Amino acid sequence: MKIEKWLVKNTTDLHGKLIAVTGSTGGIGTELCRYLAWLGADLVLLNRSRKKSDAQKNALTEEFPNCRITCLNVDLEELSSVKNVTEVLKTLPIDGFIHNAGAYSIPRKTCETGFDNVFQINFVSPYYIIRELLPLLSERRGHVVAVGSIAHNYSKTDANDVDFSTRRAASKVYGNAKRYLMYGLAKLFREETQASLSVTHPGISFTNITAHYPKVIFAIIKYPMKVIFMKPKKAALCVLKGLFDNTGCNFWIGPQWFDIWGTPKKKTLKTASRKERQEIAARAEQIYQDVKTEKKSAK
Repeated sequence: MKIEKWLVKNTTDLHGKLIAVTGSTGGIGTELCRYLAWLGADLVLLNRSRKKSDAQKNALTEEFPNCRITCLNVDLEELSSVKNVTEVLKTLPIDGFIHNAGAYSIPRKTCETGFDNVFQINFVSPYYIIRELLPLLSERRGHVVAVGSIAHNYSKTDANDVDFSTRRAASKVYGNAKRYLMYGLAKLFREETQASLSVTHPGISFTNITAHYPKVIFAIIKYPMKVIFMKPKKAALCVLKGLFDNTGCNFWIGPQWFDIWGTPKKKTLKTASRKERQEIAARAEQIYQDVKTEKKSAK
């Protein structure tokens, strides 16, 4: 696949648009920001490491001198950090918000909200930011792209263990958080008439998020993974496509073949029943209200 040809066919000019991206310094995030800059967008880079953000800004502006870039620090584990950056984002004329950041197999802990940190990073914090930005995005007819995962289908939600804090299987813990993100946002945008949403997923790609295996095993599998699965440069196209396509509540965008390989394709999202979707939406809104008022969740 010739990427430049795909870009010309599937995207439009973004000059004059301001796009905020979380997790911009990761493998997919890096490639995504290059595409956005190539299309003419100005960027807000939202990352935990200011050093990495500054390095990325320098690299992008060297390649795309007309791209105006703002770097903001945010630690999605910390509520105060999330709230602070959200207030800054409200002052900016944001046309698009892409939530790309994620955490898979990391040391587990309970955050100040009372939730497990994997759930906090992958659902609680991004949902709060998007929920708070929605009036601004609605006013500007903006667009949200939420990066989901095929891991969301590994297990159903559990009302007695909302954040899967009692589980140990990383795929299920991560998948549960993504399930909340995907279906929580889908319901949030169901009644929205001005701002729009796309749920996307990059399939499986060799990035930092996949480097969670023991060192010996990782040393063995990393090269086959690079050969078998799509490189971040191609995987990032699924996320980028979301910026130009509204999936609504019932679809998502990912690799066309077995959700792992190929060019981006919109597919039906039907991995949760109507009842479970409603339950997720209700819990998502309650969690948002608790976070907003800084009420520690009883889960």
